[in-house]
Amino acid sequence: MQSKPQLLCWLTCDGVHLDPGSGKHTILGVFSNIKAHHFPVTHPFMVWFMTLTDCSPGQHKMRISMGLDSTQVQPLIERPFEANSPLDRINLINEIRNLTFPQPGDYSLIIEIDDEPILATNLIVSA
Repeated sequence: MQSKPQLLCWLTCDGVHLDPGSGKHTILGVFSNIKAHHFPVTHPFMVWFMTLTDCSPGQHKMRISMGLDSTQVQPLIERPFEANSPLDRINLINEIRNLTFPQPGDYSLIIEIDDEPILATNLIVSA
């Protein structure tokens, strides 16, 4: 029986530095909400960092969708990745540029691997 991919880590942050010598990731500026003085507001740059495990060997597809209502989400990122073993820890750095929020609210984020949801969370945008 094939196991379902597991999400070990999910962070919204300002950046991720990957050390070329050690391969370690340094996470910069973790945050969980966005405050704005006016709307619509465009956030210039953020990173959605995730670590996955239990992925079967081979090619996979990751999708992140977002919307003000969890039933009305739109895909923001779709990207392929490869797993060599279910024991692998796969770090995916997803850079988001110029993401516009039309109004304050509790924005739903849905993360899927191979069209199967593995996380439903939110990003609070407030005035």
